[in-house]
Amino acid sequence: MHSILIIGCGSIGERHLRCFNNTGRCTVAGCDTNPMLLEAMVTRYGVPVFSSLDEALAKGRFDAVVICTPAHLHLPIALKLLPLGLHVFIEKPLAIDVALVPEVREAMAQAKGYVAVAYVYHLMPWMAGAREYLLKGGLGKVLHVSSTSGQHFPTYRPAYKDIYYAKHELGGGAIQDALTHIVNAVEWLIGPCTRVYCDAAHQALEGVTVEDTVNVSARHGDALVSYALTQFQAPNENTLVIHCERGSVKVEIHERRWGFIHHGEAGWTWHVTPPLERDELFTAQASAFMDGMEGMATPLATFEEAVQTLKFNQAALRSAASGQAVEIS
Repeated sequence: MHSILIIGCGSIGERHLRCFNNTGRCTVAGCDTNPMLLEAMVTRYGVPVFSSLDEALAKGRFDAVVICTPAHLHLPIALKLLPLGLHVFIEKPLAIDVALVPEVREAMAQAKGYVAVAYVYHLMPWMAGAREYLLKGGLGKVLHVSSTSGQHFPTYRPAYKDIYYAKHELGGGAIQDALTHIVNAVEWLIGPCTRVYCDAAHQALEGVTVEDTVNVSARHGDALVSYALTQFQAPNENTLVIHCERGSVKVEIHERRWGFIHHGEAGWTWHVTPPLERDELFTAQASAFMDGMEGMATPLATFEEAVQTLKFNQAALRSAASGQAVEIS
């Protein structure tokens, strides 16, 4: 039975706490500086809680941590914990810049703990099915990808004005909060982004000034990719279309399905996943992380994959500010 410490018990931290607990494979504790959040964790889940990381490390014994703080704290916390021999699961985005990436790489190499990043699209059966089909190569080379997505963010995150989302330096804004999931997924499907031209603006969300609307024209190697995202639209929809030399693949994330069509065919061949329970993907993600702790292969985003997506985030923000395309090394 593993012992897991959740660092940060806000919305996503609580979800991780609940879902790790739901696996039946671990004991869970919470850590946060907000006493109201700690009280809620005790009341709802009956778990031990700590008011600081130092207190948690002094009083508890843990095999792994899940870092759910604002993004600028992710890597400093990882650097503190990796030398202790702990496995580390980091919420997305990995960070707000790459300054500490070399130090974390070195710490990972010395500590040998399992490290992964919580890009939950990797656990979606419809995304994994599309990826497996593309990797078989029957459609040939990927030539073009288009992603169109969005939701009414205040409906799903009503506290957005009062959390990390409101500030870029905490990991907020549409690029680092929502688009990063999609870009990471596309990079998982077809390879890393190498060039970004990004136009972004604050269009509608009340109480913040960070961008809520993004249009990106990108290159992933030879493939041309477009991303369009809003966080104020009425429908909660997310569609990805991948056009190849001999056909296309479509992923309708909101419909839990993926399909393919070859040149000359009249319609899509669909593969549909039945409706899932609210926490099912995150419980699967928690279980996959513990698989990784035990030395098994997992579909989770690796540290280096998350570094690559972090480079996209930075490049997109720079491009939006400058009006110029940015190359990604």
